[in-house]
Amino acid sequence: MTLSFASLGLSAARVSHLESLGYHEPTAIQAEAIPHLLSGRDLIGQAQTGTGKTAAFSLPLLEQVDSNNPQVQALVITPTRELAIQVCQAMRSYRLQGRPKVLAVYGGQAIDRQQEQLRRGSQIVVGTPGRILDLLSRGSLSLKDMAWLVLDEADEMLNMGFIQDVEKILSQAPANRQTVFFSATMAPEIRELATKFLQTPVSVTIQAPKASPKQIQQISYVVPRGWTKVRALQPILEIEDPESALIFVRTRRTASELTRQLQAAGYSVDEYHGDLSQSQRERLLIRFRQQQVRWVVATDIAARGIHVDDLTHVINFDLPDAIENYVHRIGRTGRAGKTGVAISLVTPLEKYKLKQIERQTKQPVTLVKIPTRAEIAARNLERLRSQVREAITSERLASFLPIVSQLGSEYDLHTIAAAALQMAYDHTVPAWQRSEAYSQNTDDSDRPTPMPRKKPMADRTEIIESP
Repeated sequence: MTLSFASLGLSAARVSHLESLGYHEPTAIQAEAIPHLLSGRDLIGQAQTGTGKTAAFSLPLLEQVDSNNPQVQALVITPTRELAIQVCQAMRSYRLQGRPKVLAVYGGQAIDRQQEQLRRGSQIVVGTPGRILDLLSRGSLSLKDMAWLVLDEADEMLNMGFIQDVEKILSQAPANRQTVFFSATMAPEIRELATKFLQTPVSVTIQAPKASPKQIQQISYVVPRGWTKVRALQPILEIEDPESALIFVRTRRTASELTRQLQAAGYSVDEYHGDLSQSQRERLLIRFRQQQVRWVVATDIAARGIHVDDLTHVINFDLPDAIENYVHRIGRTGRAGKTGVAISLVTPLEKYKLKQIERQTKQPVTLVKIPTRAEIAARNLERLRSQVREAITSERLASFLPIVSQLGSEYDLHTIAAAALQMAYDHTVPAWQRSEAYSQNTDDSDRPTPMPRKKPMADRTEIIESP
């Protein structure tokens, strides 16, 4: 029997609104968690990003918060401002008639603006630990009427060193609140925190996605000592030439820097992060799905909003701390019976992680060296050969035959064909691959240097401050 949102205990108005947004059936975590949360139980939910956790805790909160009470009644703690903005925007989309008010508070935005919004009244606050503590210490945020507290991405809180801040917030919250923890993994520190602050919680666990050996090829490139990862990535992109790819990085700063460098080199790439407004993110996703931009650089948290069925490659520019996150990343490719490629850049000190990955995924990870100039040149010539075969069978070929006939009276046909291929090659291959120095030096010590490619540049998405 197929579950519906109505069967979970949500109001008819909420269900109708969700259907208008295109949500007809709950995900596994939503089906398991929502009834417990509506009944007032504390809950520990273990599920990966992208499984619908935000709606799992947001919908019960929105059902129960009193919009007529201007005080803060629910607090959602997130590890990063990107996630705070995304959760806030998601909750605003789920609410009815613009109520209750949902406010995101985080560092990097003027605190006086957030204080003013709190004074005007916000029933739900979503924020990062540091900014929440700052507002509490200034007396701008009051938790006296708070009845619900959600800790989202608890494992990321631990990884980023925020657990002590979280404990301070929990200690200041009313004892009779309903508390919810969501985490992709359950480290001992998280369980200890739950034991201390949750009252007889119910546990809900959604199995992590498993990568299929038949669908996903895992490749790991070892970054030579003394090299930056950016220097190593570009020859990999040249040899792999992904049709569409998600490039995962650890931080938003790395995402911005890497995107800027790849765009400067002529690649069709853009970044996806929480600083973009909802409309900007939607436009980028449309461009990505329509292949107007080929690659997107994102962090794990930001990438939770990206769903592309035909993704050919996942690239781990930075390996995640948790193996479960690695499995979730690569599971974005190789869907719907299609094959996919998962590429990881690994420093010599990170090679030990490959064994852990192989044990978790139960499939081998192929370890290879950074491509040489000769290997990239051979790959480009093979691509050109394939393109020529396609052109021979195309309908447009006939329009060029008169030129060949005219030149045929002066030159050998083989010479004409070779000249045409040279022109095509020169327009698609970087200049450094065609230089004399390149042709004379193809050993492994002379790896390719990043140079511009003749590919369309992605339009930079304007960055504005999110509400």
